[in-house]
Amino acid sequence: MYILFAFLLIILIGFFLLRKKKNEIESDETNIETYRSLLNDRVDYYQKLNEQEKLRFEKCVLDFLQYVNIEGVGTTITDSDRVLIASSAIITVFGFGDWKYKNLTNVILYPDTFDNDFSFEGENRNILGMVGSGFMNGQMLLARAALEKGFSSLSGKGNTAIHEFVHLLDKSDGATDGIIENLITREYVIPWLKMMHKEMHRIQTGKSDINPYALTSEAEFLAVAAEYFFEKPEQLKHKHPEIYEQLCNLFRQDPA
Repeated sequence: MYILFAFLLIILIGFFLLRKKKNEIESDETNIETYRSLLNDRVDYYQKLNEQEKLRFEKCVLDFLQYVNIEGVGTTITDSDRVLIASSAIITVFGFGDWKYKNLTNVILYPDTFDNDFSFEGENRNILGMVGSGFMNGQMLLARAALEKGFSSLSGKGNTAIHEFVHLLDKSDGATDGIIENLITREYVIPWLKMMHKEMHRIQTGKSDINPYALTSEAEFLAVAAEYFFEKPEQLKHKHPEIYEQLCNLFRQDPA
């Protein structure tokens, strides 16, 4: 009797597990059709991939949305928000296989710019995005207006979300310093630093088209240069071939 009961219980558990798996697969298939349409409409990087790479990109987007929670403050999260945030994350690490952001649990989306107190109302709201630290560790904050602009024809050489994900990548070795030591080989560290400081001097003297915000620190130089690399790769390669080559080595991609 007990053996029969145990056998029936195993069958019942198996049935529910299979049903749950089937529902998850159907949900993924429904989501990917929606996401694929948005990727084709909104993400230039995705559009330039071959068919095999597109499938891998789509899988990476689904995986990212499984382990990172996206929530809105003063706004409701849409599928477009999810796709653009996930795409920003995946573009940055697409050269690293199945990379996962172990230092990220939540992305918090604000409707517009916010201030140091995380308020999106009133004056002095000039923050487009940030990676949290201290009690905000593991969090990323983004302004929807900046997220949208980064994937529009008005983006130019900038993309705030990519900028912030590069900071997260930089932070993955324990220090946000413009050198991703767990990804860059030792032979490239000194040339990268020399080239970085040389270009920072050119920015200071008005001889570079790189955003002057890159002068803030080595970490900001990396994030700003990465925006340029992913948004206008052909232009960066033409105007700054040395920087382009270094970033190709760092991100293991050649987008131009």
